[in-house]
Amino acid sequence: MTAGRHALRAGLSAALAIVYPPGCIACQAAVGQAPALCPSCWSSIGFIERPYCERLGTPFAVDLGPGLLSPAAIADPPVFARARAVCRFDGVARELVHRLKYGDRTELALTLGRMMAQAGRELLPDADLVVPVPLHRTRLWSRRFNQAAALAVVIARQARLSFAPAALSRVKRTRQQVGLTRPQRAENLQGAFRVPDAMRPTIDGRRILLVDDVLTTGSTVNAAARALLRAGARDVDVLTFARVVTDGHEGTT
Repeated sequence: MTAGRHALRAGLSAALAIVYPPGCIACQAAVGQAPALCPSCWSSIGFIERPYCERLGTPFAVDLGPGLLSPAAIADPPVFARARAVCRFDGVARELVHRLKYGDRTELALTLGRMMAQAGRELLPDADLVVPVPLHRTRLWSRRFNQAAALAVVIARQARLSFAPAALSRVKRTRQQVGLTRPQRAENLQGAFRVPDAMRPTIDGRRILLVDDVLTTGSTVNAAARALLRAGARDVDVLTFARVVTDGHEGTT
């Protein structure tokens, strides 16, 4: 493209921004640049920062020093090595996830994925492969896209890592996890994931970054990580946009 065309395109973009100013991806308030969150929505997000459990990524109320594990991580260690999330699953964060997941707002994956890459910056250098938590084919057909894959491809591009959307399959159509107890969730997901035979050489010996939109109890990512490890993965870290945190019970998975 010539310099003249570049200038013309820049001029048209500036004119459109005046007539149709970009809006906040959460509340549609005017923002300087799209896609972005306005200051009010940004400040309302419960970002998860240290101090937190090094395994589960759940925040501690008090900083007791680096490298600490929560009681939940000690009593019932997860299958995965480490989990990190951008923020708590409430308020604006919950609304953004629901819009991406159920509202066909696939463009939100770009902003949320970039935020995830920042939150997972200590995990990314250790990863060889980015793998999304898959949907069962019937759910994928009804929803039309996998939100975890949409986020994972952004993260892979940001970190310049290989993206492997077919590395993990969901072979069992599970019930909705909402409303199930932790044991019921684990039972519901028993045998739900499998690494296809053709993908085993891709997984074998590799360090996997497993991506999903929300971490609730950890049952889903535990089941997915177990399938990857059984297929020969060296280890599995988990990165999500949001995670459920119950105040007063930090570290519960």
